Amino acid sequence: MPHLQFEINKKIKNKTKEKFINEVMTIFSKVMDTGTDHIAISIREYDKYSLSIGRADIKNGICLMDLDIREGRTIEKRRELVLLYMDLVKKFFKIKKRNQYTTLTEHKGEDFHLVEKYLSSWEKGEDPLA
Repeated sequence: MPHLQFEINKKIKNKTKEKFINEVMTIFSKVMDTGTDHIAISIREYDKYSLSIGRADIKNGICLMDLDIREGRTIEKRRELVLLYMDLVKKFFKIKKRNQYTTLTEHKGEDFHLVEKYLSSWEKGEDPLA
């Protein structure tokens, strides 16, 4: 169950968040070759001066992404996901790509739990809740 976390230093309208979340799920499902029912997404909004990246002016928009995913995807797939999310953050939240920073953390499938079960290791074309 990926947990895709987006921390931003501005307030976002609910309608924008709803559209963003839908696109985040669609992109993850397509790039990572999996379903969507197990995807968890957090959007955390902070005050302007509550986030920073050394290379960015603290007065500008900042986005920190922490993507907890199951292990097994190639570096190419992980990089594709990150770049697509950077495009999405720029599109929806108007934050320059230079002011975004992403950390990916990989876990064994058994580290992700839903009420029905824990997930197995990732397999291409899977439905993890089947």
